[in-house]
Amino acid sequence: MGNKIVEALSYLTTADEAAPDILVLNFTIVTACAVGNTDRWVLVDTGLENSAGFILNLTEERFGKDNRPQSILLTHGHFDHVGSVIKLSQYWDVPVYAHELELPYITGKKDYPLADTAVDEGIVAKLSETYPHTGIDLGYRAVMLPSDGRVPGLPEWKWIHTPGHCEGHVSLFRERDRVLIAGDAFSTTKQESLLSVMTQREQISGPPKYFTTDWGTAKRSIKRLKNLNPDLAIPSHGKPMRGDELREHLDILIRDFNDIAKPKQGRYVNT
Repeated sequence: MGNKIVEALSYLTTADEAAPDILVLNFTIVTACAVGNTDRWVLVDTGLENSAGFILNLTEERFGKDNRPQSILLTHGHFDHVGSVIKLSQYWDVPVYAHELELPYITGKKDYPLADTAVDEGIVAKLSETYPHTGIDLGYRAVMLPSDGRVPGLPEWKWIHTPGHCEGHVSLFRERDRVLIAGDAFSTTKQESLLSVMTQREQISGPPKYFTTDWGTAKRSIKRLKNLNPDLAIPSHGKPMRGDELREHLDILIRDFNDIAKPKQGRYVNT
């Protein structure tokens, strides 16, 4: 039931230009980003298993039919971020970069814990125990991100370790225009609620509760991102947020983290 709802929502696809060189691919339940231009581009995350066709069509239209990405970069290895990564990495024959701590989950060596349905009364949270949690195996295509923060194929960007949602989560930041690709470090919709997901109602929130395993670390990661003073944030769940509105909402999220983000009950509530 849960997977069927997720799959149905993912067909409601749109694409929006968040910046001149950032195309946000919105699969309703999650987003991916095509970053760069016709000279060089990188795909950040890959949506769900049924997202490959949409990604191929949109990126071919934007960059040219025979213009494959430099690489695929994963903010982390949860199912809604790696759903199409095997198919796309094989089709393009490109490496897939992830943080060292995420590599076991994308090389078949480790599984994520089951989702925690107790964290929220929303239907997305209640159905989350049916979501895939086992690792995938990319084999030799899985490559560790450079330890110095460089993003292969995107020289202006750096990756930032933002654990909490999972141990190897990363976000991406570009100093020139202060653009942040936040991944699941925080959201701009209440991801646990089906109504919020469908309407994309703007509501600052923390990482998706049902998969987050370390709430203290998650809060510290959000503080780290706030201290970058981003001017545009592109989360994996919810719409991009900009300027003063973004800064104000991040202030509120950190100040009221226990009320806004952290669940009142659940397996990891004391972490």
